[in-house]
Amino acid sequence: MNKIKIEIKWAVIFSIVALLWMVLEKLSGLHGKYIDYQMYLTNLFAIPAIITMVLALKEKKNRFYNGQMNYLQGLISGVILSIFIALLSPLTQWITSYVITPEYFPNVIKRSVELGYYKSIEEAESYFNYQNYAIQSTIGSLVMGIITSAIAMIFIRSKSKK
Repeated sequence: MNKIKIEIKWAVIFSIVALLWMVLEKLSGLHGKYIDYQMYLTNLFAIPAIITMVLALKEKKNRFYNGQMNYLQGLISGVILSIFIALLSPLTQWITSYVITPEYFPNVIKRSVELGYYKSIEEAESYFNYQNYAIQSTIGSLVMGIITSAIAMIFIRSKSKK
């Protein structure tokens, strides 16, 4: 358990950051009045997500590996972290969908039909729902976490001394 304590800690931190981002989106009107901009601006979450992943990998390097972590060690840590984030994703999505912003799905369904993205309410409902978003967030967090870790470790890894 001690080996993965840092990854578990940072998976929880990542989930809290994601929930705070959803609160920010809701408060700024992106789940209501300005919903047309949500699909673009939500991508800015990549910034705090990457920062959180990098901070987690740096802590792993400094605290667990005493400042000397090779690429593979960091990548494995990033994969483990990504797995824990993915496991927490359905819960994070549930909190977002039912506690933080229960009006999001009805609003985005209505607006996507108005704009012609979907032909009917039923068609939009088949995409915009908790189950679909929970699956997408689980797979997306796993894939993006691994990619982020693979790239970040190029810079975080300890350079071999010649």
